[in-house]
Amino acid sequence: MRAPAPCRVRAVLFDMDGTLADSETLHQRALEDVMAAQSIALPERFHADCTGMAIGAVHERLLAHAPGLRLDVQALARAKYRAFLAHAGGLCWRPGAREAVEAVRRAGVAMAVVSNSDRTLLDAALRALELQEPGQVSVSRNDVREGKPAPEPYLRAAWLLGIAPGDCLVVEDSPTGACAGLEAGMAVLAWPESTGQGAQFAPTCWQAEPLALAPALRPWLATQEPGSSGAGMPLHTGRNT
Repeated sequence: MRAPAPCRVRAVLFDMDGTLADSETLHQRALEDVMAAQSIALPERFHADCTGMAIGAVHERLLAHAPGLRLDVQALARAKYRAFLAHAGGLCWRPGAREAVEAVRRAGVAMAVVSNSDRTLLDAALRALELQEPGQVSVSRNDVREGKPAPEPYLRAAWLLGIAPGDCLVVEDSPTGACAGLEAGMAVLAWPESTGQGAQFAPTCWQAEPLALAPALRPWLATQEPGSSGAGMPLHTGRNT
């Protein structure tokens, strides 16, 4: 069975790091600084493998790599957050993200920001992107019992908006976050940073080109006429039922 054509949704739920904010490099730098102080060098693919993970999961990966790590998860979080916040004022939009947010607003569709980062880091990113405003719904790792890839963060955002999960579209740059959206019963538009990363996502995700998020969103923001098609492409030729 072919994937159904996108139809207008009532809410778009954006991930923050790597999706709205071009912040992954800053997160990497912060963690590397903390690990350097511990005389620990991270393996080449460590950051790529941890993209989208909460700090607890990152700590588990660090212990597997360096069993002698002297920081517990709370100490790691405090050190990494200090390093991140020292440079957070310089955060900028990921190319194409601002236009996507503006398109959602013009369409009159609700919006929320759903992050696997703690509230301190999420608020810093919201301020840097000038997204902190009255009524803006955001969900951080501190607001839920289980972070992504569990569905709870996205389900909480839908609940706060008063919108059914089936009427929401999730936009994610990481497979971890995409899994959370799918588990929440939402449509997911994957927005990898490079075309080659598309194969890492579940086959039930749709995909936007790395520099063309706003065009890929259009079919989800307006009622489709029969026979029309959108810029987003499914990652497979059928959707599981």
